[in-house]
This record gives sequence, C-alpha cells and structure tokens, in this order.
Amino acid sequence: MVSPFEVLAVDEDADEEAVERAYRERVKRAHPDQGGSIEEFQLVRRAYRELSERDGNGEESDEEAGTAPADIDLGDDGAAAGPKPARVEFLDYEAVVDYGWSLDDNELFRKAAQADLAPDAYGRLLVQPDESLLEAAERSGFAWPFSCRGGACANCAVYLAEGDLSQPTDHIMPEDLAERGFRLSCNGYPLTDELSVVFNVKQRPELDDLILPPGPFTRR
Repeated sequence: MVSPFEVLAVDEDADEEAVERAYRERVKRAHPDQGGSIEEFQLVRRAYRELSERDGNGEESDEEAGTAPADIDLGDDGAAAGPKPARVEFLDYEAVVDYGWSLDDNELFRKAAQADLAPDAYGRLLVQPDESLLEAAERSGFAWPFSCRGGACANCAVYLAEGDLSQPTDHIMPEDLAERGFRLSCNGYPLTDELSVVFNVKQRPELDDLILPPGPFTRR
C-alpha cells in the first residue's frame, strides 16, 4: 500500500504548511525534466491533491468520500487510473493590452468571457497527464509563442492567474518573477485540476532580458 503520506514523506498529523513544503520539494525531483517520470510526477500530484482535499474538507476526499487519506492506496490499480486531464482557461495577453485590462485584476477572466474574443484568444483546453501546457495548446491547434522548448528562454512564458503549474529547478525564470506568477509553458505541467493562464506575455518589460531573438523555431 502506498498512501499519500508515504508519497510525500510526511507524518499523518502534518499540517497544511508541512504538506505544502514537502510537496514543493518532492515535485521538483519527480519532474520529468529533472530525471523523474510522468508516472512519478502524477503520483506526487495526486498525493498532494488527496491531502489538500483533506485539509479543505476535513477527513474526506472528493474522489473517495468517507476514506481517510491514510487508507487511500495510490499504488492500487483502480486508484492509478487517475489523474484526469487538467482543465485550462486561457487568454491572450494581446487582448489584455487591447482592452486595457490588468493581469492583477481578479475579474480578468470574467471580463474575457464576456468580451467578443476569437477562439484562439480566449477559451479552454485540456492538458493530458503526460503533456506540458505548450504541448497541449499545440495539440489543440493553437500557435502559442515558443523558442527553445528547454526552459532556456521566456518566449513561451505564461502568467498564472489561478491554479499551479510546475517549474523544474533548472530554468531561466528568476525566483521573483516566478513568485509573481510567471511560468514557462514548454516544461510546465499542471499541478492542479484547473488553471487560468494568460499566454503570450513575452512582451512584458520584465521579461525583455529573457527573450530569444526571432529564429526559425520561434512563433509570434
């Protein structure tokens, strides 16, 4: 049996802060870009979701109501069927500029939903467990900006308004910008079931020094 506590290496009485801290450390090592695997990465993600639901809903999990987290077996074949694809609401930064909106506006995505935006400027997509955010956008037919695909530039940068997107330890994004919500879509994997992101933020002035010049593999 592999419980969520074992996956994150925390005690059963660990508080929310301890779980969060353990998760952040564990998910870095499990990230596919850091030598981990998709299976390990998603196992860590599911363990964190189970314990987060415990903290939010008492001792119940939404997926296995009535089952204490310590009794959930993440190694069970039935449990291994998850996780499900992440649902992403996206918005083009060019629309933010055109409408005079702000990234810090809590009503940003509500405004976008009410505006008459093209399907490639505002919409939703699914990210499969083995996909990065950029790969999912491309599979869905969207031409989001990118260049190196290896975390060495910010041409593929997105702004994370809601949810959580992973970022491996070896990347170009400075810690202060990451704390403000900027992530790289080329090697970012959803850590939450739902996300809201603004893509095409490479034109933001704080990212100027992290952008590669136009080249044969650069979009927009």
